[in-house]
Amino acid sequence: MNRNGNTYTVMYAAIMVILVAAILASVAMALKPKQVRNVEIEKKQSILASVNIESTAADAEKIYADKIVNEYVVNVSGDQVEGNAFNTDLKKEYAKAADQMRLPVFECKTDEGVKYVLPLRGTGLWGPIWGFIALNEDMNTIYGANFDHQGETPGLGAEISTSVFEKQFVGKKLFDDKDQLVSIIVAKVGQEAPADHKVDGISGGTITSKGLEKMLLDDFTRYEEFLKKKKS
Repeated sequence: MNRNGNTYTVMYAAIMVILVAAILASVAMALKPKQVRNVEIEKKQSILASVNIESTAADAEKIYADKIVNEYVVNVSGDQVEGNAFNTDLKKEYAKAADQMRLPVFECKTDEGVKYVLPLRGTGLWGPIWGFIALNEDMNTIYGANFDHQGETPGLGAEISTSVFEKQFVGKKLFDDKDQLVSIIVAKVGQEAPADHKVDGISGGTITSKGLEKMLLDDFTRYEEFLKKKKS
């Protein structure tokens, strides 16, 4: 009887595990389309935020459709190539050889002219950081910025996603007077840097600040030929 009892218990437990796994898998599959849609809406909100356009989850898609007038993909030589800008995964692209990378570009219509939005991806202290930079038509002056992170420390590195930090980037330059790419220096207290290329780093968040600085330089370097061709 005990043997039979043990067999019954094992069989019952196995059946329950299978049933629960099947239910969880079904729920995950049912929720996936909604999760994908939420991620897409959040991305559209972030792109709009980089050009200083506020949106909500309810109206982001409508505003995006009205304001984003063009999307395309370029290579590191600055030439437009085939691809879907919105669905391009920078993490996967940056794992490729340089000549195989595909880099998204978004053009946004504003009352102050067309702005060019470039996505960014890098590494902070605890994980990935990312964002979008909007440029004026001179392909040099920053019009707006939006950053986010996966797990930076609240009150420290996480401050990169605050408007106070992001607003510092408005009006900053990527290239110097000799048309050399300088990018943006996220400076520590007391660090000297050209005013056109300098923003203040996060107090107590040095590693995240420098990670963001590296992200900007690395990504603007990838887009450099596109920027130069577009403004010439």
